[in-house]
Parts: sequence; C-alpha cells; structure tokens
Amino acid sequence: MSENLVELDDVMVSFRNKEVLKGISFAIRKGEILGLAGESGSGKSTIARTILGLLSPKAGTVTKHTAEPQMIFQDPYGSLNPAYSISWIMQEPLRLHTKLGAEERQKKVLEMLAEVGLPENVAGHKPAELSGGQRQRVCIGTALMRSPELLIADEPVSALDVTVAAQVLALLKRLHDEKGLSMLFISHDLRTMYHFCDRILILKDGKIIEEGVPAELYREPKEEYTKLLLQSAGIRKEQE
Repeated sequence: MSENLVELDDVMVSFRNKEVLKGISFAIRKGEILGLAGESGSGKSTIARTILGLLSPKAGTVTKHTAEPQMIFQDPYGSLNPAYSISWIMQEPLRLHTKLGAEERQKKVLEMLAEVGLPENVAGHKPAELSGGQRQRVCIGTALMRSPELLIADEPVSALDVTVAAQVLALLKRLHDEKGLSMLFISHDLRTMYHFCDRILILKDGKIIEEGVPAELYREPKEEYTKLLLQSAGIRKEQE
C-alpha cells in the first residue's frame, strides 16, 4: 500500500486559457504536515481545489490513496450556514454520507465538540453567536466528522487574532499527533510554518520552485524568491 495519501503528477490547470498551475508534482505522505507557501495568486488555493476534485486538470493526474480529503477554510463564518444551528451544520456530513439516525448523529456532534475544545451548549447556537475562534473549531470538528485521513487547511488562522490563532494551531497539532492525521497546510506565514510543518513547498507563479524540511530550507534557501519570502517574514537565513 502506498505511503502517500495523494500524488500530483505534472498537473496543469488553466482558467480562461491562462495557465494557473504549470506542471505541479508532489505527494502528501501519511502522517505528515506538508506546508504550501507562496504569495497571493501563486496557485496555492487552486492546488487545494484540484486535490478536492473541485477543479479538473488540463493535463497531469491527481491520485488519491485515501477517502476524500476534508477542507478547513480561511473564513470560518463564510463556510458556516448562518441559518442553521451548529448541531445541524455538523450533522450534515453524516446525513449525506451515512445511515446514522438523528440520535446517533447528535451524539457524535457532542463528542466532536468536546474533541475540539467546545462545550456541549454550542450545539444549539448559530454561527453568529460564536467567536471567530469558536467558529473555526466548529469547522475543524465538521471536517473530522467522517474521520478523514487528510485535512486541507487553507489559511486556517489568518482571519483570527494572534492569541486565538495560536490556540487553533495547537488544536490542529494535537489532532495530528493523536489521530495520525495528515495535513496540507496552506499559508503565507513562514514563521508559523517553521514550527508547524514537517516539510514545506515554495510555490511561485504556478510552479514549485523549492522544497525541504523547515530547518534546512530556512537556513540555506537555494532560490532567490525563497530568500525574499524569508526576508519579508523577518526570518534570517541563518535561523536554526
């Protein structure tokens, strides 16, 4: 059985005849947190949508050795239906993909709320009644309802303040450690990625130009673009 959960081989994606991804090849390994870094417009979110099957490659292949990955979005409020309770929202994956009854679904919601550090009474609330950090925890819990092996987190803490972002990152790291979850962590925050990711890919203009483990990549970047990204983040080349 493959040690990779997802493999992209020479993937090309175009919008209106403009190439957005230009021959992307990489794999997401079992149990790793893979970081994907680059400026806005470099193609990071396009890669996520392609892995999820929301976009079809013009060329190349995406091979999945796992059940469908689940997504955590940048804006937790925008990804939660404001008209429904948290319980209804979190039950939706189970309604669509399992035969569990209402009582079993509600039990799983309460278990998942505890897993992501939220009290049971949150189940009866609507998204607008929660803080940004609580909403993102709900999004994480909803993504985990079907026990995926792979989470795709697209700028999951950029809309949160520093303290809340640190708490959400700690939650994701704990879930990774306890459940063996793999993650594709998409961000422009190289400081966060240094401590959070096992391996990092640098994306520029739809191409992966450099990759490596954080300690080596940050200490001895080979590409000028990577050096500029590190400098703009206030990270010195000689960081250990």
